[in-house]
Amino acid sequence: MDWYWWLIIMFALVAIEALTLDLVLFMFAGGTLAAGIVSAAGLDLPWQVVAFAVVSAVLLVALRPFLLKNLRARGEPLVETNAAANVGREAVVVQEVTGTSGLVKLRGEVWSARVDDDVVIPVGAEVRVSRIDGATAVVEQQQSAGA
Repeated sequence: MDWYWWLIIMFALVAIEALTLDLVLFMFAGGTLAAGIVSAAGLDLPWQVVAFAVVSAVLLVALRPFLLKNLRARGEPLVETNAAANVGREAVVVQEVTGTSGLVKLRGEVWSARVDDDVVIPVGAEVRVSRIDGATAVVEQQQSAGA
């Protein structure tokens, strides 16, 4: 593939990244830049694809977490995905939640849950997810509206 096609793909990825700001497409844009350089050096398509894959993977693993951490520290509004998107959401207790066990219904799914303090939250209580610890939602009891 000619080097300029890689450049066109890179600019398209950067343009889409500007709309999403999740820093994944930007890492792939770095991979396309590397592939374009390999192409301009005269190497065949398999080498271009290898350059794209390696540079994209390195950027995703090494650079993206660092950039996200700094953006969060500056208070930039980021779209959270996967389990991190559940932090701050409300859930309903379906099995009593203690410091070691429990179940909550969160966004239509049943999650294992626990609390950080020595309280026991009964079935039916509304809770808020304070953080995700592995596959467990760490929750805290909602304050009642009359309190």
